[in-house]
Amino acid sequence: MNAAQARLVLAGDRRKAAPLDPVEPLTIGRASSNRLCLASLEGVSDHHAVVRFSRSQGWLVCEWQSSDGTFLEGQRVRQCRRLDDGDEIRLGLVGPVLVFELTGTSPAAAPPSSIAVGEQSVAVIEIRSVGVQSLPQHPHIFSWWLLLCLGGLLLLPFPLLFWPLQVGALAGWLLLGSRKQHQLTVVLRDGRALRHAFANRRTALAHRNGIRKAIGLEPNQP
Repeated sequence: MNAAQARLVLAGDRRKAAPLDPVEPLTIGRASSNRLCLASLEGVSDHHAVVRFSRSQGWLVCEWQSSDGTFLEGQRVRQCRRLDDGDEIRLGLVGPVLVFELTGTSPAAAPPSSIAVGEQSVAVIEIRSVGVQSLPQHPHIFSWWLLLCLGGLLLLPFPLLFWPLQVGALAGWLLLGSRKQHQLTVVLRDGRALRHAFANRRTALAHRNGIRKAIGLEPNQP
């Protein structure tokens, strides 16, 4: 199926529209890492929905990590649903409405000539590979936790101080140790590597898949 040129229009202000790219999924949400950031609108979650193109099904809207759901023509989207011209997408129960519009057709969707990696732009023909790696935000947290616990043994004769310290240290280790950043790495043909960190893994994977399609690779191809 060929990609039809399409866009999303904000129903409350039709002057605001976002063009859709069949190569790169449009991530929608409150977080600034989304391609369509709606931080000022009520009812939008940090990572709310994704609109993407499928060669077999056409344009799709997919639920992501919303708190109150994503609705297509009044029906809640559980995974992904096909979009038709004029369909209305509501973000959450009281969130904004986005109208899906077809603006034309093209026999073949031309891939972009350049890709943005963070604040840098690189030509597609210069890209050799791209991947995502999840790394701990606090790689030395275990050492700090262990040091604090061993130091806390000095307070062992004072249980009212010892046990709150140990519980607090354990809670801090569990909380900080579980936090990760997800690094998109683009390797160029000259051996250089460009990196950009994302707080959300799905956002990083969406960017990775868009770049892989642009350079002629399958999204899950190593």
